[in-house]
Parts: sequence; structure tokens; C-alpha cells
Amino acid sequence: MSSRLIEMNLPRFPLLKDQEMRELLKKAQEGDRQARDRLVNCNLKLVFNLVKRFQNRGYELEDLFQIGCIGLMKAIDKFDLSYDVKFSTYAVPMIVGEIRRFLRDDNPVKVSRSLKEMAFKVQQTREKLIGKIGREPTIGEVAEEMGVLREDVVSAMEAVQIPTSIYDTLHQDDGDPIYLLDQLKDRNGGEAPWLDSIAVKEILQSLPERDRKILIWRFFEDKTQADIAARLDLSQVQVSRLERQALKKIRDLVKPEAGLPED
Repeated sequence: MSSRLIEMNLPRFPLLKDQEMRELLKKAQEGDRQARDRLVNCNLKLVFNLVKRFQNRGYELEDLFQIGCIGLMKAIDKFDLSYDVKFSTYAVPMIVGEIRRFLRDDNPVKVSRSLKEMAFKVQQTREKLIGKIGREPTIGEVAEEMGVLREDVVSAMEAVQIPTSIYDTLHQDDGDPIYLLDQLKDRNGGEAPWLDSIAVKEILQSLPERDRKILIWRFFEDKTQADIAARLDLSQVQVSRLERQALKKIRDLVKPEAGLPED
């Protein structure tokens, strides 16, 4: 993650003091292009740190970095200088929100338009309250500000949440990252054999229905080929041939991913 973004040759700029930040924000909002560029450049490290949260989501990290920069520029344009809070306090949820919106809108899980609109209003209200009170508002505070039920706020927020990946990084120091998958155990405290079960189910679902039934009956329900032949109104020889063909299809599906040798 870090090496890929470092390869982008991000410019190195010193951190801005609060007063200098506010002066540049005022100039930028008045149309000063140089002030705007300096604000962006001096906050790229902030975007860099926030993008780290979204690794292993199936997207190019450089693309997410660019989306985060859009959020940063929106924060520069929208920050109210009358707020008695630091710019970073306001910018962080704007940057994260921009990335989450990108991931949400590009997500294959479909959410109704009404829930999306509610979630957008919740996000706007949340950002407004952060500016007012200088901290993350509670769900109750957001609901009261919007004049809606707490349950409606929760439903809208849950509807647009980005699904967590089992490959999300929980911790990383100088060594290899620790993924969420590494911490998952079964009910008896052992490793997670359910992951293998998921893989098996996915492979079986890719087979034609008859092939899938034959393998399930044969290997999961311990039925004989004669039992299966009777169920399908076929001969045992036919079932035997279909079983071999189904197993070959599974081998063909697994070989490209697992690197298994050809027969």
C-alpha cells in the first residue's frame, strides 16, 4: 500500500499552522489559485493516511487517492471560517465521505433511491454538526437536527455501509499485515473451515443442476450410484459417467486458481 502511493512521488510540504491554514482558506475561497494549490499540497499526507483505511477493497489505491483529493478540495471550498474548529476536523469526514460515496455508488448491492437520499441528508447533517460542535455527533443529535426518528437515521446509514472484506487490514507494522481473515475462528476456537465450505459451495453452484445434485447426493449425503440412478431414472452406468464428468469440471475450475498440475 504505502510503497505504491510513495511511487506517485507526492510532493513534500510542511504542515501548516492553524493561523496560516485559515489565511490560505480565506484566500482560496476568494479565488486565489496559488493558495488553493498550497492547501491541497500541504494536506496530501492527510489524504494518504485516510486512503489506507480502504485498501483491499478491489479498487486501485491511486484511484481512491484521487477521489480523496476531490473530498479535500470540497472541504477547502465549503469550510466555514466562523467555525471554531481545526480544518482537519472538518476535512477528515469530507474526505472519507467522498471515498465511501464512490465505493457505495460503484457497489453491486443496490439501495433504493429514497434510502440513498436519506443517507445523503444524514451525511450533510453530520458534517454540519461537526462544524458546529467540533466533534462527531451522536445518532440522536443527527435525528433531532433532521426532525426524523433515530431508527430512520440508522436504517439509512446501514443501507449505504460498505461491506467489510475479510482481507481488510487490522494491523500492520514493519512486518506482514494482519488481515481480518487471520482473526476469524470457528465456534470451537479453531481455524475457519467455513471458508473452505464457502469455496466448495461457490464451485458447486457453477455446475449444471443435475451435476450438482449428483455430487451432493454422492459425497455429502453418502448415497450410492444405484440410489442416485433410481432418483434420476437413469442407469448406474450413466450416473457413474456423469459423476466423472462433474468431477472433471470441478478440477478444471480449480486448476487456474490453485495452480494444480494437469492430469
